[in-house]
Amino acid sequence: MTTCSATADDLPLGGPAAATPTTTPSALEARLDANLQASPLENRVESRAPATPSETPRPALLSGKGGRGGQGGDALLRLTKAVLPPLLGLAAFVAIWYVATLSGGSGIPGPVATWQEAVKLFADPFYRNTPNDQGIGWNVLASLQRVGIGFGIAAAVGIPLGFLIGRFDFLARMLSPIISLLRPVSPLAWLPIGLLVFKKADPAATWTLFICSIWPMILNTAAGVKQVPQDYLNVARVLALSEWQVFTRILLPAVLPAVLTGVRLSIGVAWLVIVAAEMLTGGVGIGFWVWDEWNNLNVAHILIAIGVIGIVGLLLDQGLMLLAKRFTFESR
Repeated sequence: MTTCSATADDLPLGGPAAATPTTTPSALEARLDANLQASPLENRVESRAPATPSETPRPALLSGKGGRGGQGGDALLRLTKAVLPPLLGLAAFVAIWYVATLSGGSGIPGPVATWQEAVKLFADPFYRNTPNDQGIGWNVLASLQRVGIGFGIAAAVGIPLGFLIGRFDFLARMLSPIISLLRPVSPLAWLPIGLLVFKKADPAATWTLFICSIWPMILNTAAGVKQVPQDYLNVARVLALSEWQVFTRILLPAVLPAVLTGVRLSIGVAWLVIVAAEMLTGGVGIGFWVWDEWNNLNVAHILIAIGVIGIVGLLLDQGLMLLAKRFTFESR
């Protein structure tokens, strides 16, 4: 009787697959697909593998990046850092002013009384009663006009002269003693000379503005020209560039930040001097307005004028600073 049992020794090496050497490639592919479908656990494990810490997304509020909420928080933080310290400084200044004038013995009005006078004054800043009785707006505009004329003439003369002094060493050595002698002279010392020459107060004040605001522009422009690398000028000499081409293509782009720095310093000096010059020359202007209010013993108006002078000077300085940043290489 024949039996159908078989032992492991009876099977060929390589397992059951090796026992069918005549299997076709299509059969092997079908078997491989079946094995992959039969092991879905590995696929699930691989798809659910935890992400590395660097790939784990963080909430926008914690990371501070991305998302409309995170950007809004950063903007609010920057705004707070920019605005809060100046506000605290102003609050401290007003508090000290209030405490110092609380007794009233000094004759200086406190911040509340000054604010009430400012409200009345700025209710109509452009009124005109008589040539010597005009609103504070007209006085500020008259002072700005004088500063614009005097400062403009100083820029038209001082900047080219600074280029020439920085470019030509002979001219620098010739004018250096004169500049060193005249630059420390007080601006108001030039006012009698202006009155003697022009016979009128208005051009004398403009002359004073011109002579006191020209020095920063000359010195800064000349220093900027001297700091231009010599290699640039050597290249210009090799290329046989004309003096005008050297000025427009090499010197002017390189020196422009230094020129703007001198312009910014000059406008500050001019705005400082105009108040003192108008106190002496009279007429319409913020300086004359301050002196006129002193004659009327209106100290509150004097304090308001001091605030207006400071705000206008700050705006002029910030405007020129923005212009200087616009033309610096770091901002590009």
